[in-house]
Amino acid sequence: MKISKNDALIWFDYLSQLSEDEEINSKHEEIIYSVFTQIEEAIDHRNEQLMSEIKGLKTLKNRTYYIGNDNKFPKGCCSCLLGTGLSAIRKTNKCNLNCKFCYNYGELENISPVGEGMWEIGGSKFYEKDIDLLLSIHQKPTGISYVYLEPFMEIEKYYPVIKKFSDEKIHQHLYTNGTLATEENLKALGQAGLNELRFNLGATNCSDQVIENIGIAKKYIKSVGIETPMTPEFFKTFFKKKQKILETKLDFINCAELHLNENNIYNYFGENMYICRQGYISPVWSRELSLKFMKIADEENWDLVVHDCSNFTKFARGLNLSNKEGMWFGANMYACEFSEIPYEVFIPILNDDDFKFLSEEELPDEYKPKLMEF
Repeated sequence: MKISKNDALIWFDYLSQLSEDEEINSKHEEIIYSVFTQIEEAIDHRNEQLMSEIKGLKTLKNRTYYIGNDNKFPKGCCSCLLGTGLSAIRKTNKCNLNCKFCYNYGELENISPVGEGMWEIGGSKFYEKDIDLLLSIHQKPTGISYVYLEPFMEIEKYYPVIKKFSDEKIHQHLYTNGTLATEENLKALGQAGLNELRFNLGATNCSDQVIENIGIAKKYIKSVGIETPMTPEFFKTFFKKKQKILETKLDFINCAELHLNENNIYNYFGENMYICRQGYISPVWSRELSLKFMKIADEENWDLVVHDCSNFTKFARGLNLSNKEGMWFGANMYACEFSEIPYEVFIPILNDDDFKFLSEEELPDEYKPKLMEF
């Protein structure tokens, strides 16, 4: 059913006011999914127009989009999309910043520690001495990533673990906001065998100190880039400092489509939102900005890769991982991160006179708001 934007607004206004003990029935679900599809189709149409304007647009086996030097496409992303997935290793439960786009926003003081002397790998706890046992039993992954808050809070603990995996020829990448990086610890990471370092430059709104650290990292680590949720603030500041950033000789920029969870979504309340494949909820401007960013990079022929790490890419990632794990046909871990859909966050886009559905139809009588039980 191609619900009209006006009926969608009436319905979502109603749904957003339901109390917790009022249940959503199957007719409600049909309306909800129709609205989500109508919004998503309009967003996809706009994004496809933007993509058509990028002359050098490429795909990685149709799993994601990028522009630029193929040799600089991050191997961590290849592992994620083509290999055995993104094997995450967690250690640090603290961060020195408080970013409004952080998935742990508002709970940074209450993050449980992994455990003294322990590492979380694949959801299990290991001592460093257990890694040899792990490697002797499990098939080696194509790549691993060090994630979870800010590793540089205790980066010296990472060196021997990175060395172990480096000796096994496993590709490793690590995320950081870059504020605690120094020539000394960046050199130590390179010597330990870290293959790829990703700076969340948006965490500091393109701090000069972090830009300088990107250049230092390139002296010691083979592949260095930026991975940042694409926001209007980052887009604006990046282009103010573009020349200085490009002079670091970084290899790639991953433009991550910002998706939201229960911790951070109300930091963006009032923005136009959509839900992708009934999974991730994102502000519509995030991927639009990524595509505009890529178009500029392509036209100016930057000597690096700009990668559209979108919700579509995350969907493809989930399919690749389920296939590599031998799961059933169509299995995917990609899913909505909300226990209850926050219908109120879709009211702004339904109220936006400049946002149009591609086509609309009159609802069948039994679905019309005036005839449903309010």
